[in-house]
Amino acid sequence: MSITRRDFLDGVALAIGAGITPASLALSGCSQPADRSQKSGGGYAEPAAGESAGPPYPPRLGGMRGSHDGAFEVAHRLRDGEKFAIADKPVEAVWDLVVVGSGISGLAAAWFWRRKHPDARVLLLDTHDDFGGHAKRNEFDAGGGKLLIGYGGTESLQSPGSLYSPVAKGLLKDLGIDIKRFETAFDRDHYPRRGMSRGQFFPKDVFGVDKLVTGSPLLGVADDLDAARLNARPLAAYLADFPLPEPARAQLIALFSEKRNFWPGKRAAAVQKLLDHMSYLDFLTQRWKVDPLVLACLRNGPCDFFAVGIDGISASDAFATNYPGFQGLALKRSAEAAAEMDEPYIYHFPDGNASIARLLVRALVPGVAPGKTMEDIVLAPFDYTKLDLPENPVAVRQGSTVVHLAQDGKPGLVDIGYVKDGVTRRVHAKACILACYNMMIPYLTKELEPAQVEALRRNVKGPLTYSNVLLRNWEAWDKLKVHSISNPAGFFSLVKLDYPVSLGGYAFSPDPSQPIVAHLVHVPTVPEAGPGLADKYRAARAKLFGMSFADFEVPVRDELARMLGDGGFQSERDILAITVNRWSHGYAYYPTPLYDHIDTKPWPEAIARRRFGRVAIANSDAGWSAYTHTAIDQAWRAVQELASA
Repeated sequence: MSITRRDFLDGVALAIGAGITPASLALSGCSQPADRSQKSGGGYAEPAAGESAGPPYPPRLGGMRGSHDGAFEVAHRLRDGEKFAIADKPVEAVWDLVVVGSGISGLAAAWFWRRKHPDARVLLLDTHDDFGGHAKRNEFDAGGGKLLIGYGGTESLQSPGSLYSPVAKGLLKDLGIDIKRFETAFDRDHYPRRGMSRGQFFPKDVFGVDKLVTGSPLLGVADDLDAARLNARPLAAYLADFPLPEPARAQLIALFSEKRNFWPGKRAAAVQKLLDHMSYLDFLTQRWKVDPLVLACLRNGPCDFFAVGIDGISASDAFATNYPGFQGLALKRSAEAAAEMDEPYIYHFPDGNASIARLLVRALVPGVAPGKTMEDIVLAPFDYTKLDLPENPVAVRQGSTVVHLAQDGKPGLVDIGYVKDGVTRRVHAKACILACYNMMIPYLTKELEPAQVEALRRNVKGPLTYSNVLLRNWEAWDKLKVHSISNPAGFFSLVKLDYPVSLGGYAFSPDPSQPIVAHLVHVPTVPEAGPGLADKYRAARAKLFGMSFADFEVPVRDELARMLGDGGFQSERDILAITVNRWSHGYAYYPTPLYDHIDTKPWPEAIARRRFGRVAIANSDAGWSAYTHTAIDQAWRAVQELASA
């Protein structure tokens, strides 16, 4: 099975160099001072004294963001069996195309449709209060008129040279995105020139002492750095500083350095198959027989990439993503994965791929924002009051959850019911593209064959959370000479400073005395849940929905203080804002032989995304792959299918 780096629609930055685990997923939230975000709990922060109480600007909303309060409740009611009366509702309008979902796939579908039908009227319906889906923009007021921008989900264009199709590359070109521009916008030497490195934190409750070890020499797949920029120590010296008893430390060093072949005489293909059907945890315990403290050094490392720990990924997945212990097995990575090693992870807007969503919306909706280039999109002010005007050919209608879809009414039209502001409403469409979470589609319509319903419901998405923390400065990081910290035994599996990107008049914080945004990753896990990956995801999602904003703020303050205390960091003084992005449905499900019978029968992705009547299915879910280029490709396919219907 070919596995390259998943990116949460290009939102995961795997980098083993952050510690000894794949770790550089850094997604973010929206800005509010920490005390105001705490008051808001899981919702929105109230305006401070003297602030305008005008219409909210979604990129600046604080509290619990991502899948925010108000975005999922109607869908959950539908899932739980509530019926929404549609038949007696008047039809508000007939649209040429209705797209359900205004993430990158939905917006790309609208774009491709308008290219084919320039006079078409298109309506996009989305349950969230902002467009872009997981490609979410976050703005922070850092004081003194300084604006800091973060990425609230979808992170970067990952390996556009090796992964992107001609269709996806063509869309980027049409939007004015020059891939080579990122080579100068992203200052890869920013942290290295200050002598800063990556490291790993060891929490006292697991290892008996709080300790930060810096100078990691390890690189990951599609890394933003290279070996010359790591400021690394020799591997043995780095590992020797881990606070482990000598027997456990010796096991860890052996795990990284010794060439052990546990299946002598077996061909590589046979070994690969054994690894496919063995968890990485079992590989470590049954083959390497490592100490529990060695396991703790790795435990939650895969969370940012797979949304599960080492118990939930296969040994073959661990090998493909650069985990240790396989150097004696003479295995080779796929050509695709190998190609990614040569393509740096630097294709990043200051707000991640939210700029792609913004470019699409600006091109689709007249007057919503000024400008015309990839440079000016970064600071372009968006007028959200113009997203849904009757005179415009394209409307983006937020806070609208679709609850009904049928084609058995007026011939040639799709009947669509949705709930907005507590009111059930109705529109008709000549065609429809479902670019929403695919596992919700069986709840929207009764027109699917049982095999398609079953296939769609198998796409259970992995939950994740990403927190943005606005810091007064980054002097403690500079003093400790670290810019990214892996923490696989702690609450936040990764803590890192923002990427050093300056673009379109937006300037990254160049000096340690200036404010900066840090990105913290937490993925809820329930190792005992089972037996399948979907079971683990469902249990983790239930756990996540039971967590409040305070359940994140406490470890934010605690872990940052313990990691950075020797550098003079004080949470109460140095943390200016905390925003948590909750993605209860994050990564699209990916089939793996550890849980699925993909080696004995085809995976039903073609069945799941099959067009029915005048309705086609898009989103990265339709490709069973959490990548932005997948989302674009699936949008193109959906438009082509409807064109031939």
